[in-house]
Amino acid sequence: MASELASLGLVSAAVAAAMAYARLAASRVVPGLARLVALLPVLLVLPVLPFTFSPILLRTVSAFFLVWLCGFKLLLLAAGHGPLHPALPVVRFVACAALPIKLRDRGAKNSRSLPPEFLLSYAAKAAFFAALISLRRIRARMPAYGVVAFDGAHVYLMLELFMASAAAFARALLGAELEPQFDRPYLASSLRDFWGRRWNLMVPGALRPSVYRPVRARLGAPAGVLATFLVSGLMHELMFYYITLQAGTGEVTAFFLLHGACVVAERWCARHRGLWRPPRAAATAATLAFVAGTASWLFFAPVTRSGLDKAIVAECEGMMAALEKLAAGAARLVWS
Repeated sequence: MASELASLGLVSAAVAAAMAYARLAASRVVPGLARLVALLPVLLVLPVLPFTFSPILLRTVSAFFLVWLCGFKLLLLAAGHGPLHPALPVVRFVACAALPIKLRDRGAKNSRSLPPEFLLSYAAKAAFFAALISLRRIRARMPAYGVVAFDGAHVYLMLELFMASAAAFARALLGAELEPQFDRPYLASSLRDFWGRRWNLMVPGALRPSVYRPVRARLGAPAGVLATFLVSGLMHELMFYYITLQAGTGEVTAFFLLHGACVVAERWCARHRGLWRPPRAAATAATLAFVAGTASWLFFAPVTRSGLDKAIVAECEGMMAALEKLAAGAARLVWS
């Protein structure tokens, strides 16, 4: 634990210094190729930093924050697009670059306190996640559909809790209203709804201006959708490399290309008003079943085949045990 805290401090200091340099460079160089060249040292350093961590979870989460989200934000900055801007104060610039957050539009009420509904939702999801971890031992005895639902819930809760923790830290640091990172993906009534408006909203927020819009402007909307899902698949392959430390198999990219093709088909169907549409409840059930089924087939395969899913669960159990000890210690301090 002490070594990982030291690694976290080292990486945090390196990221803060790199983002401060990126802000300075962007303030001195106009958008375009020259600014991209000026930001290139930072873009080359970011992929190395996650290897500072030995636990799989820390390595993967830091890679997602720094290599994917921060990397795309810096590429947009090089082109003169948001969400980063050299006029932002240093602390806000660093936080917005390194954390999976997006500030709300101007005019939103700023506050450093967390709303009660956020705390209640966070506590409920943390309790559910802890229950899943404790029940992981019976996963092998579950039917196939139970395993799919179990793994999907585990990934969703783990992602949302990690990202909500980062958002809570950023809100306390910046005192600013933040955009939501998830919007009840279990209510999605289509793949377009799931990927574009509900699931891990920081990713479409980065891919929409950097991939979809430029490709759509040149080749049309279907090509923009397919290009976006292709880039998402390739970036997920890279994230899986940080998990397995093995070359990608292409299965994850195939998963996203399949979903991209289905989204294009959904768009075509939506334009033809005469086609029959299922009730919303049935559409939601079909959407979640398709996402879970194809994820079990293609998305989770590289991790489960390597057996690293067991190592990830063991790390989650260790993390929960450490949090329990921390909570017990805090309670003793309060009552003493």
